[in-house]
Amino acid sequence: QVQLVESGGGLVQAGGSLRLSCAASGRTFSNYAMGWFRQAPGKEREFVASIIWSGGRTYYADSVKGRFTISRDNAKNTVYLQMNSLKPEDTAVYYCNADPRESTVVTGRYGYWGQGTQVTVSS
Repeated sequence: QVQLVESGGGLVQAGGSLRLSCAASGRTFSNYAMGWFRQAPGKEREFVASIIWSGGRTYYADSVKGRFTISRDNAKNTVYLQMNSLKPEDTAVYYCNADPRESTVVTGRYGYWGQGTQVTVSS
């Protein structure tokens, strides 16, 4: 089992920044690829960004490329999502996911989930 706890969400004006954190406990954090997903009201959960266990490869949804950066600190068992130039359409609950398989982390079909943190961007 892996327990994930997200934090760092809040209310921010358009153009502002937030940094989300996801702290992991339980099994060896460095064995897992990590992903961030989000779900807006009335919409399905969607992929935002992912990072492999070593941090050497990252993937981003087109909608956040150039604005969001995912990173991880295996010594702290934490993955981060730095969000800059936020837009109202970024408003959602953001979830982190831990997947033991790098090839499937972008799907969000496997692994463990946190409880989510709300991000609200006002115009």
